[in-house]
Amino acid sequence: MIKIKLHSNSDIKYCEIRQLILLLLLFSCFVGYSQDRYKRPKSNPIIPDMIADPSIVKIDGVYYCYATTDGYDKGLSTAGPPVIWKSNDFLNWTLIPDFFPSVTNMVYVAPSKVIKFKDQFYFYPTLNREIFAAVADTPQGPFRLVNNSVVSSGNLKPKPLVPIKGPKGTKGIDAEVFVDDDGQSYLFWAQRGAARLKEDRITLDTITTVIPTKRLGYSEGPIVFKRKGIYYYLYTLEGDENYKYAYGYCKNSPLGPYFFPENDIIATTDTLKKIYGPGHGTVFSEPETDNYYFAYLEFGNGSTNRQVWVDKLTFNNDGTIKPVVLSHEGVGALTKSKKLSNLVVPKQVSTSSNLPDLIVQPIKDSTLKRTENYSPVNAIDGSNGTRWMADSTDVSAWYQVDLGSVIKIKKAAAYFSKPTAGHAYKLEYSQDGIRWKVCGGHAAIKVQSPHMDLFSIKARFLKLTFLSGVPGLWEFKVYNN
Repeated sequence: MIKIKLHSNSDIKYCEIRQLILLLLLFSCFVGYSQDRYKRPKSNPIIPDMIADPSIVKIDGVYYCYATTDGYDKGLSTAGPPVIWKSNDFLNWTLIPDFFPSVTNMVYVAPSKVIKFKDQFYFYPTLNREIFAAVADTPQGPFRLVNNSVVSSGNLKPKPLVPIKGPKGTKGIDAEVFVDDDGQSYLFWAQRGAARLKEDRITLDTITTVIPTKRLGYSEGPIVFKRKGIYYYLYTLEGDENYKYAYGYCKNSPLGPYFFPENDIIATTDTLKKIYGPGHGTVFSEPETDNYYFAYLEFGNGSTNRQVWVDKLTFNNDGTIKPVVLSHEGVGALTKSKKLSNLVVPKQVSTSSNLPDLIVQPIKDSTLKRTENYSPVNAIDGSNGTRWMADSTDVSAWYQVDLGSVIKIKKAAAYFSKPTAGHAYKLEYSQDGIRWKVCGGHAAIKVQSPHMDLFSIKARFLKLTFLSGVPGLWEFKVYNN
């Protein structure tokens, strides 16, 4: 077996390898854990899953994140199912599946944020690499395509709002919607395309504007917002590790013309902090405040294996934007959050196996030196950016925590890797590690995150056994009330 002892500074002091034959037979790994490491969890990335192209909006006190589901390992040719992540405090997020059921057979990416008009909610996703309009009665759906387009029946071909070959050389992906103070709506899209939306919110004006920018080259993921009478237009440059955002501003109209300051790059790679490629994202603010935030995708493991980060967006007195300070700490809770005082941090974790480390290959920047490890400790470190994964050959994967002594516990929350593909599992408890009783889980495959089990038991050990789904955990949390 492999034993790794972690001291309070979280450094590995020694690694003793014993009984190699038993290791090969049992695939077992035991890891001690220091509670100190959980004291100040970093809030970037904000969500325990691989997602990208975030559009975040706060509606009736609830934060909604509409995004591309990453982690399906086929690059831009595919994506995971359309889902929403929502939160009451911006710290604890819940997955909402099946919010757009009619497009499950289409490639869904880069959704815009949601806007409200006449008691209905509209947004503009990219489907099969074209922009469509969709509507629902609530911000979490179910959404349906408009323009009399019905995808699920197959009888009508859906009509895109902006086709892939957009007008005037633009590209029909990555929509951004903006509503001005007078109620006029505008749509922006890749390669600097822009146009007014008609009052029905599903039809574009026939006049398309191409926003002239200071920096040339391919651009996508536009962001438009207004602050203190100033319109801001943010646009991306390059990609991968070199993804970055530049901007311009004006007071006339969201269609410009925009003025571009000398220091117009507001988000770019920070090699010292090892944060790479801040790309396609959104800007949002707390209603009735001057608190603005910049949400963006980070390079992650490359290709379509990215995560969403959020940092503060600040301004100079003249209205120009200060360069964003990218951080691992993030912004934390934006409203009152549940305290972690009832969180029980395990003393030791053990698993059936661990996936070998992944060395991330740089694409455009040789300074990228990144390795993803899949240690069991990752699932109890309070971070959405680390995870435990079982070995790919492990057909009976399990994850076990030792609480140190027999204590009363009342809840467990499992944040599985690749939650949009669904999971089934069994949760057991024991006081001695020998005799086990079932206390949670489900045999049916369910798409959700987190998976919550409520009980009132006295236990020292909890063991989660995977019945279906990707055997991995972003986080596994145990509570005593």
